[in-house]
Amino acid sequence: MNDIYDIIIVGAGPSGLTASIYGRRSNKKVLVLEASYYGGAIVNTNKIENYPTYEMISGYDFATKLYNQAKTLGAEIKFEKVVEVKDGDIKEVVSSKNTYKTKTIILATGSENRLLGIDREKELTGKGISYCATCDGSFYKDKVVCVIGEKNAALEDAIYLSDIASKVYLLCRKEAFNADESLVNSVNDKYNIEVKYNSNIKSLNGGALLESITLSDDKIIEISALFVSIGRVPENENFKNVINVDDKGYIITDENCHTNIAGIFASGDNRVKTLRQLVTACGDGAIAATEAVKYINKMTF
Repeated sequence: MNDIYDIIIVGAGPSGLTASIYGRRSNKKVLVLEASYYGGAIVNTNKIENYPTYEMISGYDFATKLYNQAKTLGAEIKFEKVVEVKDGDIKEVVSSKNTYKTKTIILATGSENRLLGIDREKELTGKGISYCATCDGSFYKDKVVCVIGEKNAALEDAIYLSDIASKVYLLCRKEAFNADESLVNSVNDKYNIEVKYNSNIKSLNGGALLESITLSDDKIIEISALFVSIGRVPENENFKNVINVDDKGYIITDENCHTNIAGIFASGDNRVKTLRQLVTACGDGAIAATEAVKYINKMTF
């Protein structure tokens, strides 16, 4: 059974990498499969200030430390997109390149950017439209930019961009922000952030590059960039034919990360939960791996 993994983890974000650490510390054969880059969404965070032991660390540095720790402990990490999982006494994980056999699976796929869903959005992505202020903000030094969203992430993006851009429009699609009061106060304290409430985007204007946006009240604002910060959606599309999900696509688990299929677990932002933070993602990874180890140790062949 040397060609069978004990645990295959789908996703190399904080939850998946934490799971790999716990799996390896239990001396299990662990494979992590990641579709794009390690670290997940946290790499786009400029400053992490709410994780125990770190007063402040960048998302990239945190992810890199976690990745290196998993590698040092002997976790095998491959960059391949998983397209299917198959249940059985010995389960299968099908990637874009290979099919792997495993005793257990941990789905830690996280989530992806939620789109506005308006004409030309995909066409202008990377040409004035961005979903990551910390990644692309520096390209718009001394320019006029816009952020759309009403939760913490949008306000954080606007504050970050206010130190780079000459002016930041912040479009709140509702009557008020659904964000921490401290962030709202910080936004209000910034002289170059202009908030527009009950405001949405009607159209994206420009040629090869974004040049302006038309708002729901037909007002046109000339901008160099639009940063979309309206939330994320779970990346569970390839598993929902096997694993139970809710009406929003999040995997349904119990408090110990068990799915409806024995031996398949879910951890992190792709599962139903009330709080999606870095610390809870890592906690999920620890729980899911510990439960996977318990499951393996009870297996008989």
